[in-house]
Amino acid sequence: MKLRLICIGKLAEAWQRQAAADYAKRLQRYFPLDIIELKEEKGGRKGDTVRIIKAEGERILAKVPAKSFLIVLDEGGRNVGSEKLAELLSTEMVQGGRDWCLVIGGPYGFDTAVRNRADMILSLSKMTFTHQMARILLLEQLYRSCSIINNEPYHNR
Repeated sequence: MKLRLICIGKLAEAWQRQAAADYAKRLQRYFPLDIIELKEEKGGRKGDTVRIIKAEGERILAKVPAKSFLIVLDEGGRNVGSEKLAELLSTEMVQGGRDWCLVIGGPYGFDTAVRNRADMILSLSKMTFTHQMARILLLEQLYRSCSIINNEPYHNR
C-alpha cells in the first residue's frame, strides 16, 4: 500500500517545510509516500472563484490514481478521532489493499467532480486551517495512525 498526498500550494515558511518533512520521513517507515504540490490558480476576483475551483479540480483529478481510495480534506467532512483514522487505515491495508490518495485543496474548496470522485470527505477539525497547517496536521495524524496500528508508544492511550 502507498500513500499519495496532493496539495494545492506550497509550504511558504521554513518551519512548515521542516515539520512536514519530519512527519513525512517518519511516515515513510511504514508506507511509501508521494507528495505532489500543485500550483495555486491565480485570480480570486469576484466571480472568478468558479474558474479557479474548476481548474484546480481538473489538475487534482489528473494526479489521482484510478484505483486509489480518495480522501478529500474539507472542513465540512466527516470528523474522526485518531483511533478511528488508524482503524480505517488498518482495514484498508488488510481488506482493500488500495493505495490512499489524500487531497488538500486551495482556499476556495473543491470542484464537484473532485467531491464526486472522493471515497471519503474528511475533516481535521471543525476549525478552519490554512492548507499549510492542514498538511502538517494530516501528516502527523497519518504517522500517529501507523503508531497506533503497530502499538508503538507515540500515541499515549
